Amino acid sequence: MRTTLVWLRRDLRIRDNPALQAAASAGRVVPVFVWSPEEEGEWAPGAASRWWLHHSLKSLERELAERGAPLVLRRGPAAQALARLAAEAGAGAVHYARRFEPASRRQEEAVEARLRSLGVETRAFAGDSLFEPESVRTLQGRPYKVFTPYWNRCGELPAPEKPCGEPGPLSGAAPAPASEALESWELLPKRDWGEGLSRAPTPGEPAARAQLSAFLKRARGYRESRDVPAAEGSSLLSPRLHFGELDVRRVWHEALPLGDAPSRKGGFLGELGWRDFGRHVLVHEPQTPRAPHDPRFAGFRWRRDERALRAWQSGRTGYPMVDAAMRQLWVTGLMHNRARMIVASFLVKDLLLDWREGARWFWDTLVDADLANNTLGWQWSAGCGTDAAPFFRIFNPVEQGRRFDAEGAYVKRWLPALARLDARWVHAPWTAPAELLERAGLVLGRDYPRPIVDHGEARARALAAYGASA
Repeated sequence: MRTTLVWLRRDLRIRDNPALQAAASAGRVVPVFVWSPEEEGEWAPGAASRWWLHHSLKSLERELAERGAPLVLRRGPAAQALARLAAEAGAGAVHYARRFEPASRRQEEAVEARLRSLGVETRAFAGDSLFEPESVRTLQGRPYKVFTPYWNRCGELPAPEKPCGEPGPLSGAAPAPASEALESWELLPKRDWGEGLSRAPTPGEPAARAQLSAFLKRARGYRESRDVPAAEGSSLLSPRLHFGELDVRRVWHEALPLGDAPSRKGGFLGELGWRDFGRHVLVHEPQTPRAPHDPRFAGFRWRRDERALRAWQSGRTGYPMVDAAMRQLWVTGLMHNRARMIVASFLVKDLLLDWREGARWFWDTLVDADLANNTLGWQWSAGCGTDAAPFFRIFNPVEQGRRFDAEGAYVKRWLPALARLDARWVHAPWTAPAELLERAGLVLGRDYPRPIVDHGEARARALAAYGASA
């Protein structure tokens, strides 16, 4: 009976896993995860992502053990680890799902070359996108640089394949190859995470499937509630998709009955499209995590201000909508999408700090930190990306708060010092009358900081800097 290694990467699930299903239908299966952060270089998983990875792998270990095909954990480099394991297990093939980051593609090339030299067959399956990044092209055969025409083109292509479902019975190797202890990898962060990400969702495939079901039950109001941070309007599925606890094709097909046409803006399927577009851009422009797409920003004179950066990171800017979002990030490892846009605009335009500073902070603190999406979002906010908002589109953090958190529920949840302040003043507490501040038990500068910049002055400074660079 044939033995196949299934190299799990960003597909930490059993259901809807084509690589696992194909291996199971051919004989014995040895699922393996290789921890190889050195191969990912500067984009190795950050602290919050490692926390999620630890718990997701723990869940997958339990699920696979119950099915009779224990998960094998090995340290990399991947080519050497898989070659050794193939020899130990007598495996004639290795199955894996493709990834799209530049370092991951180099890793795949090394694995393919090493295993080929040993006579071990390799088979690559579709990655975690609805449409493979290379398959979407303009009529001239070029990649897209703007989302709307890209997504319109996707609507003309064959629909994403339906998910493959359960793999059927799994038969593991006998004896099972040795596995490293997950705890020996020390993925859990040692530093103080405040509440220790205790308010983050539960990682793992079972919790992911339950979360998808819960979202679909309330998703008909998605278009109206998705921009309200205090509401349960967003799907919160991004870490599930990032780590592959859910197949994006499963999410797509289960969301289709909601009546949200794939080409319609503002809907949930369109958000999945943005996720695909990020992968499309990264594959065709692998330099963008470090360099702006728009060459006019190559020499842009960003400010250096460590005190302002630390205030932004710690949620101490004096702008409640910004600070609430940054506190949410620190405690949960997640941040609402509207809030992400607000805090990003504040960093790059109000503070005039380099968008790469923000991208790196998100990389370390988001449980769903994804190189393609993180880069796309930050370049969009800075106005230097492929599908960029103009640089002169500058969010007013006070007005954004009043518009999307009108009652102040989101701000009061994450900034308890402002909990007793009336909604009229909660997004700009420095404008509240002294007697109201006293009644709310709030002393500015002690209980909550005063604004570190004046938004009007900061906006003028940002526009002047952009004008000098344009």
